[in-house]
Amino acid sequence: METDERAEDFAQLIARLKAEYDVTESEIARRIGVHVSTVNNWAHRKRGGSRGPGKETLRKLAAEFPKFTEAEIFASVGRKTPGPLPPDAKQRLLALFEELTEEQQRMKEIEIRAIVEDNRSAS
Repeated sequence: METDERAEDFAQLIARLKAEYDVTESEIARRIGVHVSTVNNWAHRKRGGSRGPGKETLRKLAAEFPKFTEAEIFASVGRKTPGPLPPDAKQRLLALFEELTEEQQRMKEIEIRAIVEDNRSAS
């Protein structure tokens, strides 16, 4: 269910994650492969103001701390959760894309970028 307002922001989610799992910012950083100062900045709203962490980092959080869903984590940074990409989908999409004219490829890239940007903005 999408709403205009987030239930919690990313700093609040980090605080809840720390409490729920009884972990430090250092442990979170170690488990998702970022520097502890990065997690500290998130926790104190000093970093990631407009876009927040990248999708892979958000997915690592969900994988390492499964009490938090990808949807919940992405929502905390005001983004929609990207769908999964099946292994054969990249090849299928690339093959289709290669069949387009250069102008059609440019137009599809513009369209896709607009959709991605919409997903990155608040839901």
